[in-house]
This record gives sequence, C-alpha cells and structure tokens, in this order.
Amino acid sequence: MVGRVQPDRKQLPLVLLRLLCLLPTGLPVRSVDFNRGTDNITVRQGDTAILRCVVEDKNSKVAWLNRSGIIFAGHDKWSLDPRVELEKRHSLEYSLRIQKVDVYDEGSYTCSVQTQHEPKTSQVYLIVQVPPKISNISSDVTVNEGSNVTLVCMANGRPEPVITWRHLTPLGREFEGEEEYLEILGITREQSGKYECKAANEVSSADVKQVKVTVNYPPTITESKSNEATTGRQASLKCEASAVPAPDFEWYRDDTRINSANGLEIKSTEGQSSLTVTNVTEEHYGNYTCVAANKLGVTNASLVLFRPGSVRGINGSISLAVPLWLLAASLLCLLSKC
Repeated sequence: MVGRVQPDRKQLPLVLLRLLCLLPTGLPVRSVDFNRGTDNITVRQGDTAILRCVVEDKNSKVAWLNRSGIIFAGHDKWSLDPRVELEKRHSLEYSLRIQKVDVYDEGSYTCSVQTQHEPKTSQVYLIVQVPPKISNISSDVTVNEGSNVTLVCMANGRPEPVITWRHLTPLGREFEGEEEYLEILGITREQSGKYECKAANEVSSADVKQVKVTVNYPPTITESKSNEATTGRQASLKCEASAVPAPDFEWYRDDTRINSANGLEIKSTEGQSSLTVTNVTEEHYGNYTCVAANKLGVTNASLVLFRPGSVRGINGSISLAVPLWLLAASLLCLLSKC
C-alpha cells in the first residue's frame, strides 16, 4: 500500500480538509462526481501503473488520495513511498505513477480537483495481476500396487490459477476437472511415472512442476528359455522377471540351490538372470528352477537343459524324439495286425 505522512490539518487548505472528510478510516474513497464512473486499470505485478488525471486550468487545486490518506497535495508529496511520483507530460496533467506495483497497491485512488466553480473527483480502481506460481507440491512418493494415492499441488496468482494434472506417458493423459488434489484409487503399475502439475492464468506463461510416483509390485516371470546342449560345450538357461523393486534371483536343481562354482556361473542384472554351464556333461541334463523374489512376493519358472534329439513336453519333461519312419512302420503294423 502506498505510504503516507499524516499532515497537520491546520496547515491544509479548505479543499484538502474536505478531501480528508471523504476518507473515513478503513473505507475506500468514493467519487462524488455522479457524471463519471470508476475507471479500472489492470497492471501486472512488478510493472508501472499510470493513473491519469487532467485538470481544466492551471489555477485548479489538485490532490491524489487513496483509502489510507493523501498521496499528493498539489506538487507536495505526502507519501513516503519512493515508488510514487507525479506524471506531468503537459501543464494540465496531474497523473500518478506507481513503479513496481505490488498486490498491496490494489484499490481505489481518487484525483480531487478544486476549480474556481466547484470541486470534482475522478476515481480509479487499480487491479494488480500476479503470474501463477506453484507454492506447494507433493514430494516424490513410493507406494504398493493397489494403494490409494493423493497428490497435492497448490498455486498462487491473480486471477486465481487453474490447476491441471497430466500423466507423462506416451498417451499424455490429462485429468479433467482436477484441481489442487489428484486422487488415484487402487493404483496400478501402469500408473507409475511422472505426473505434471500446471498452474495457469492469463497473466503470463504457466508454472509447471513434476512429481514422480513409484509403484511397487511383486515379480512376474516374463520369459524363461530352456536350451539344448551338447556334451563338452557351453550352454545357458535364461530367466527374466518384471518387478519393483527389482527382483533377486536364485537357481535350483531339484531342491538344491545352485551357486557359481564347479563349472556353473550365475549372472544376474536388473530384471534378468542366466545360469551358464561352461562344460556340459551327462549329469547337467534335467530340470532347473529360476526363482525371482522381492519384498512383495516370489515366483518361479521351470527350465530344462536337454540333450540333442530330445523334445520337451508341455509340463517341461523330456522325451526322446522318435523318427517319422519308425512311427509310420508301427502304424502299418497295427493296421495289418502283424
């Protein structure tokens, strides 16, 4: 609010005494010129506001007032605010210039003119607009799949900013009708990622910030690959799993856990693991189990290291491949009852 110095009323001319009477404490100045309405001037925060006032002749006595008191009386400055000056581009102009306007400058300003005939007042209402600014937003959050999540985004600005949320995925879904709070009920793993909050009004470009949502879920085997192996050669079994946090892998032969030793090597990275037999022998053939686990659950898959010329059944078992000619001969034998 534009500052002022309270004058000694005995030193004021009659016209200023009348002006003070128009300024009851805590009430805005009201125009007494019924032939002229209130002008609105809209200025962005930080810009300069020019409140125009033009007198009819040089002999007029002029003053600028706001709800707090007198700002200028003639050319005498009563306000202590260094941002406030008179704007006089010609002898009859008596405009008020306010630099670096802030929200507390908003309100009614009155230019009061005492002419030789009658007093006149002109009222201007200063509207201060403020660019949008996000003042509070949720921190990055980690939750378990199926939980309910509430994200918060609060912003300041004049006019009040409109807040929208968007999930930053290839589809870029926007959440219509959402404001400060974005609620996600029963969140799924597909709903993890970054969420963008945008606060916008007509004053300037939008303010944008992001929140990262991590969704934990138990492991699921996405791929398991058995392998055919020739004795004396190297062979690998591979297993992949999807999980958050990333799963830990273990390998088993029957009920015995396998470690990297005795010609066996296990390599595990985020989301995948491999068991490599450096030199396959007869004892290496058979069923193996890949186990993937994290704090939310455990899962497994059965893989087979099999001899050349054998096939795997649906249940992972191994059977010898039978030549087609032998199958045909057996069928003919059954038909001829040999």
